Amino acid sequence: MILVNENYLKLQDSYLFSTIAKKVAEFTEENPDKRIIKLGIGDVTLPIAKVVGEAINKATEEMLHKETFRGYGPEQGYDFLREKIVEFDYKKRGINIEIDEVFVSDGAKCDTGNIGELFSKDNVVAITDPVYPVYLDTNIMAGRTGNYNKEQDKYEKIVYIPATSENNFIPELPKEKVDMIYLCFPNNPTGTVLTKDELAKWVKYAKENKAIILFDSAYEAFIREDNVPHSIYEIDGAKEVAIEFRSFSKTAGFTGVRCAYTVVPKELVAYTKNNEEVSLNRLWNRRQCTKFNGVPYITQRAAEAVYSEEGQKEIRKNIDYYMENAKLIREGLTEAGYTVYGGKNAPYIWLKVPKGYTSWEFFDYLLEKANVVGTPGVGFGPSGEGYFRLTAFGSKENTIEAIKRIKKM
Repeated sequence: MILVNENYLKLQDSYLFSTIAKKVAEFTEENPDKRIIKLGIGDVTLPIAKVVGEAINKATEEMLHKETFRGYGPEQGYDFLREKIVEFDYKKRGINIEIDEVFVSDGAKCDTGNIGELFSKDNVVAITDPVYPVYLDTNIMAGRTGNYNKEQDKYEKIVYIPATSENNFIPELPKEKVDMIYLCFPNNPTGTVLTKDELAKWVKYAKENKAIILFDSAYEAFIREDNVPHSIYEIDGAKEVAIEFRSFSKTAGFTGVRCAYTVVPKELVAYTKNNEEVSLNRLWNRRQCTKFNGVPYITQRAAEAVYSEEGQKEIRKNIDYYMENAKLIREGLTEAGYTVYGGKNAPYIWLKVPKGYTSWEFFDYLLEKANVVGTPGVGFGPSGEGYFRLTAFGSKENTIEAIKRIKKM
């Protein structure tokens, strides 16, 4: 008799964004005359940079000729891209990352989910709350949680660390000992950040407790303020306790192209039950060589073009466009009387829903009255209840129209 992985049965009915898509589809079918503006899922709307497109075309042409055709590439990524990553994303910030510590992949979502394969299911996991759902869901699938407590909207064995307006969205260090810590800054969904001093406290905790930090910095390119770290490796000692995840999805509009990378420093170790040190760089390399055939050559040439002088200029222009949208949303909602957070160093705006509404009730109200789609905060965890997320990735015209509609509600 074939048995199922019963950890999957602990997952709640549907992935957050699938539920949203279903609700929007039903509303659209019932109201075909309504024009929906979607500011919910963080998908980009601007096209990829021209120089990136040219690199794709050139690489595609190479694949048409026997002399320049390429089949399987290295599972870790081509050196031409990894060298650019090391030079531009780390050395320019005074961070010493070596090329064999960089692993190119097809998405930070995949990597943050797959990285858990390196660790024992007995590890205690800590997540900030609210949190990007993938961190929690993949640990449920791996068997690191107990059962779901519907009344508390929490899973047993998971350490939830609230990050709300009550603590200025600065998560407190866990009171109990934890082994795996998920941090995402600039934060998705709240759009808030940590200073270097605040992040240094987490590095210190991890070193003292032999824990590991899984640091998602997919939105670092949107940082505008000083003293906000773009990489956890700006903190002394972080290479001994942290894995960093980066993505080209939002930075360069690669949500449909698919390219990211993960940095696993060679100083980083985990332990056997006999307290023997094991290199996580070596284990991740072994995992990738077994389960991953690498990112396509064409895609990696596209990512390489992002680091060209013209590529940097074009993607900065796109990022500025989205951050202007964030400013329009933040200021427009404030004028409308909402309490708003984020939107200064990230393309996400986090707002308090009006009194008398739950997050999902406000989702329905916004969809029905303004025909605008956002994301209910409770979908990111119990501490997200009472909040709501809007993204700045729409067009400027739709962003202006959406705020205009909300003000009229």
